[in-house]
Amino acid sequence: MSRFKTIAVIYGSDSSEWEVSCRSGEFTASRIDGSIYDVYEVFARFGKWELVAMRRSNSMRVPFPEGSRPEVDKTDFSVTVLGSKVKFDYAYIMQHGVPGETGQIQGYLEMLGIPFSGCGSYVSAVAFDKYSCKRYMGEVEGVRLAPSTFIRKDGEDVDGFADRTVASLGLPLFVKPTNGGSSFGITKVTEASALADAIRFAFSESDTVLVEKGISGRELTCAVYFDGTAVKALPVIEIVTDNDYFDYDAKYNGYSREICPAPIPDGMADEVREASARIYRRLGCRGVVRMDYIRGEDGLYFLEVNTIPGMTSASLVPKMVRTAGIDITDFLTTIIENS
Repeated sequence: MSRFKTIAVIYGSDSSEWEVSCRSGEFTASRIDGSIYDVYEVFARFGKWELVAMRRSNSMRVPFPEGSRPEVDKTDFSVTVLGSKVKFDYAYIMQHGVPGETGQIQGYLEMLGIPFSGCGSYVSAVAFDKYSCKRYMGEVEGVRLAPSTFIRKDGEDVDGFADRTVASLGLPLFVKPTNGGSSFGITKVTEASALADAIRFAFSESDTVLVEKGISGRELTCAVYFDGTAVKALPVIEIVTDNDYFDYDAKYNGYSREICPAPIPDGMADEVREASARIYRRLGCRGVVRMDYIRGEDGLYFLEVNTIPGMTSASLVPKMVRTAGIDITDFLTTIIENS
């Protein structure tokens, strides 16, 4: 017997990732078990939450045309459809970026007492800020961190900071918005003269920017989830990109190969999976969470945690799930019932 009946899949966001979020949300909604749950798709952007489509159990999906979409009542997380009020009893959050990964949506649902997929508000906030998360991860055994520093947008001398950073960290460097994803605002810097402009570019996505020493090695990623009994790690993926690094174009426009399972020694794969499970437990994660790494010559370097990883048909987590021999619908049911 399911714990829940009425699932709201929330997608869209207030960030540059909103279109990717829509694709993830639509895929997730289409794969949730329609024999168990009523599924409602909620598009949420800049405070306006609208019902895009609904699929009641054992029925066809019914879309609502733009301009006549029922609005979600945020006072109790409900929607009125054809004169009947539907109160959602579970939220599957597929908002990449703000506010879905920042802890804001999670805090709202926590205050209403509504269960949801993924990490709680505090964990989401810590994990989303790349610099804060790296400092937190410094206590996790077996996880190395690339040397890094960060700069705030207001009141900082960007050119002076750039000069000091090159002197202390060397080149190449990666410049990343601390709050963001899908590689928006990221630049690989190989010349000292380019660092200041790269930082200013990253400020278009975030008020704080992480500057990290580039580590050479193999790019690996692994997702972890709780199946109701134990924390489990999915197969490791190696990312091989045609571009200089795994940027937006490589991620979404076919300029990379995502090899699953990764063609690496068993011991290396175990190292990645065990590190990912330790991070999951250390942070207190829930749902499915993906960890990204560089495997350098001297060990495994942690890059970031993705508390709401992409869930399109071509995304990394669905590839891991398929490789593990798990049906994606069954997997989503596991996440829903054990959040």
